[in-house]
Amino acid sequence: MSYLVIGRDGHDAAERRQAQRQAHLDSVAKLKSEGKILYAVAMLEEGKMVGSVMVFDFESVEELEVWKANEPYITGNVWETVEVMECAVPPAFK
Repeated sequence: MSYLVIGRDGHDAAERRQAQRQAHLDSVAKLKSEGKILYAVAMLEEGKMVGSVMVFDFESVEELEVWKANEPYITGNVWETVEVMECAVPPAFK
C-alpha cells in the first residue's frame, strides 16, 4: 500500500530539525535501501525548510504506524502536523 506523508514543521523548528537531521537521513536511507520509500522532498519557503513530503510503499498500515512511532522528525517534535493519505503510485515509479 502506498502512502503520501506531508509533515509540516512547527514554530521555530529549525534547531530541532538540525538536531534530528542525521537520524532522519539515516532512517530515509535505510527505507530507500529496503524499497519502502519511493520519493522524498523538503518543502521550502523563502529558501528555508518548513516541512517534508514523502511517498512510501509499506506492506500494511501497521508498518506505517511503526514508521511514525520511530521517525525522528516526529519523535523530535520537528513536525507539528503529519498528514497521511493512501495514494496510487504508477508502476514506473515503483
